Amino acid sequence: MEQTKILSLHQLSKRYGPVQALNGVSFDVPAGSVFGVLGPNGSGKTTLLAIVMDVLKANSGTYSWFGQSAHHTLRRRIGTLLETPNFYHYYSAVRNLEIAAAIKQHGHDDIERVLKLAGLWERKDSKFSTFSLGMKQRLAIASALLGNPEVLLLDEPTNGLDPAGIAEIRDMIRELGKQGTTVIMASHLLDEVEKVCTHVAIMKKGVLLTCGHVDEVLSSEDMIEVSAPDAGKLEQALNTIPGLRSLRRHNGGFQIVLDNGQTAEQVNAYCFEQGITLNYLALRRKSLEARFIELTN
Repeated sequence: MEQTKILSLHQLSKRYGPVQALNGVSFDVPAGSVFGVLGPNGSGKTTLLAIVMDVLKANSGTYSWFGQSAHHTLRRRIGTLLETPNFYHYYSAVRNLEIAAAIKQHGHDDIERVLKLAGLWERKDSKFSTFSLGMKQRLAIASALLGNPEVLLLDEPTNGLDPAGIAEIRDMIRELGKQGTTVIMASHLLDEVEKVCTHVAIMKKGVLLTCGHVDEVLSSEDMIEVSAPDAGKLEQALNTIPGLRSLRRHNGGFQIVLDNGQTAEQVNAYCFEQGITLNYLALRRKSLEARFIELTN
């Protein structure tokens, strides 16, 4: 069964004078996913979020929410945190959310739920000025969740936070994903996307480089390095090894990548069966960071 698409982009483009901020970007966000829009600063992430929230107009292309053309009634099904909200420093968490609920034309009956979700119920009567940066950001996300939206849109949700605050926000996003809220978040941090997202779209200078499940897009394939006294004979043997995806010379030996998850021990045994005794064998794990750099370079 095809997964429901919460958001679909089709060939979205946006220019600011001579600068092409988005260039024909198309992808789908599946329902229930934690979807990361990942890319270096200036890659077009914030422009993209602003367009799908109808803050900016695209020069060309279309997008749809829940399979429908965007219109204001759909907006109520989406919670957003595109910039830090202006909370009143000397009001309590509850009072600030009461004001936010009134602006959004929601009742107050949802405040307890969102404060508990944000882990702030015990501090509901504390002044906003006494909160740590992580708590302030969790209150901002709680405000975006008023009215129980199906989708939460976040732009760089951990920007400016210390490590403790970053961990708090990541835990909250993971928890929202488990509860079935679709979360779409822009980030320039690979680590953040790797730790909390199920799906990712990687962008650079307004162009979509790749998109899909995090495990597939950022696959960290293992590389096995081998050498033997007779390099020619070793190369012949390696070319016949089952599941060979790539073979290249490296420091007097060879680097191989295999499709079928063979271990270094199995490679050693295979070479021995071909009459080759290896004098060097090592497993090199390719980091996700290397994969990201490879994509964005």
